Amino acid sequence: MIKLRRLPDLWRQWPVTVRDLPLALAFALAVIVPALEQQRTQLGGLPDRPYDALTVGVVALECLPLAVRRRWPVVCLALVFLGFAIDQLRGYHTTAGAALAIALFSAAAYVERHRWVVVGLASAAYVALAISLDRLGSVEGVAGFTTFYLLMALPWGVGAWLHQNRAAEAERRRHVEEVTRAAERTRIARELHDVVTHHVTAMVVQAEAARYLTGAPDRLDQTLTAITGTGRRAVGDLRQLLDLLNPDHSTGDPRTPSVGDLDTLVNQTRQAGQPVEFVRKGTPAAATGSAEVAAYRVVQEALTNALKYAHGSRTTVHVHHGKGETTVEISTDGSGSGSASPGGSGRGLAGLRERVTVLGGDFSAGAQTGGGFLVRARIPAGNPS
Repeated sequence: MIKLRRLPDLWRQWPVTVRDLPLALAFALAVIVPALEQQRTQLGGLPDRPYDALTVGVVALECLPLAVRRRWPVVCLALVFLGFAIDQLRGYHTTAGAALAIALFSAAAYVERHRWVVVGLASAAYVALAISLDRLGSVEGVAGFTTFYLLMALPWGVGAWLHQNRAAEAERRRHVEEVTRAAERTRIARELHDVVTHHVTAMVVQAEAARYLTGAPDRLDQTLTAITGTGRRAVGDLRQLLDLLNPDHSTGDPRTPSVGDLDTLVNQTRQAGQPVEFVRKGTPAAATGSAEVAAYRVVQEALTNALKYAHGSRTTVHVHHGKGETTVEISTDGSGSGSASPGGSGRGLAGLRERVTVLGGDFSAGAQTGGGFLVRARIPAGNPS
């Protein structure tokens, strides 16, 4: 048995024409309700005429087009107004004339293009109807016709207000979507930079060094093995990143890096020919989430830059897990050679600054007084991912 709370969802699945049809039928059936017989719509003051066979067609013309009021609002308004005009000119003055207000509201709410053209044509049609009624002996006068026109402008105004609000909401959603897409593109670019740059830089440095080891087969074999391992790790990290970006095609459980992976990162950098001293103090919190990823990325980017611009120089990595925060410092004395550097875009440090700042931490990177380069980050440890 279908639950009652599901009925609104089922109703919204029907075509809009079907959902508007009950309203059209309600206006049509209101004509034969005795209690509403005196609630007629009369314009012009012409004498009432008894209902005849044509009345059925006039009522249908006034009411049934409301079924397409949202799908074809201009067509709906044109047909309803035509039925209303015949109703008044013939002197039927049925309650179905109230459907004109619904047609005007729907046109104002759902017409997207040439809205002022619709207003102009509807106004011209009304003027023509008023002139026709006047020639048939109407006692309404200019004041009466103007008053009715202003009354019919009210549903148009309400519909126009609804249309404006809906357009503003659509614009707001579009803006939010654009901002979200831009932020996602930035995040993807940052993750690709962090994942790929370190491995590729290490491979370039190792390949450059291999050129000078042709006379030492053992060392050459060791370097080539390191290059192979670095390439495989790069492919593995790329697959994990793609799984994170497209979970529908994930075949495993992608793992984000953390400070616990720093030993592996330092060893990879050492294999690329960079002397690295690694000191870690304290114990990381049980669950630090984004803070762990940020700390790892800071060390990764700093070691990558050391390989690029100070290859072979002494590098020191200090990681201190304090109460509620993790402090990372990477210093390079700058005495090495940057000849193996494949170049940089400056995107890495800017991305790190943004990543750390978002978590509420502090980031700095610059030359040291005595030479070399220092990267420092303080990352609060209370930001679960």
